[in-house]
Amino acid sequence: QVTSWLKEVFGNQPIPQYEVNAQTIDILYELMEYSEARDRDVSLLIEDMEQKAAEYEADANYLQGILTESLGLSPSSLSSEGTAYLNALVNSAMTLETKDTSLASFFCAINDMSSELYATESKNRELELELTNIRKRLTAALALEKRLEEDLKKTKEHLEVEKAKAESRSQNLKFLKDKSEDFKIRIKAAEEQLAATGLDQSLTHQSLVSLSE
Repeated sequence: QVTSWLKEVFGNQPIPQYEVNAQTIDILYELMEYSEARDRDVSLLIEDMEQKAAEYEADANYLQGILTESLGLSPSSLSSEGTAYLNALVNSAMTLETKDTSLASFFCAINDMSSELYATESKNRELELELTNIRKRLTAALALEKRLEEDLKKTKEHLEVEKAKAESRSQNLKFLKDKSEDFKIRIKAAEEQLAATGLDQSLTHQSLVSLSE
């Protein structure tokens, strides 16, 4: 396969001598594949260019036929101003995607575009209305969020005040409780001292409290 390719490449010229081994065969095989792939790409490119040239020629003939049959004009007979108008007419037809350059085709295309424009404008108005409603809802939501934040702030401040009051009451209660225990201890100690001196037990603090009840 490599030998056949070399003969095709060199044609009538003799093939240069080379050492035949696995490495040189592999290298020549890779060169053969690369060369054949390049030839295929070139062939495809030439074929594509020929096809495009044929399409351009067909388009040119079609446009020339329109000038001759519909308008009775030949491109070579037009002035520069006429050529400019013709180009504008062709560009308009291509933009509007009309099947030809007749007035009816232009009217139909313009009507279709007007309908599309009206539908687009109607859709835009709907979107604008929806956007306005969304903005209103968003504004209301932001206002509600602000009020909730203010209420939350006031609630936190109120809780802080109540917490401070509760702590103060708790401290006062603890103070009173400690004082009460201290008084009890002092009273008991005093009663014990008085009892040691022979005081009548009916005159103790506990006896007097029971008597008052």
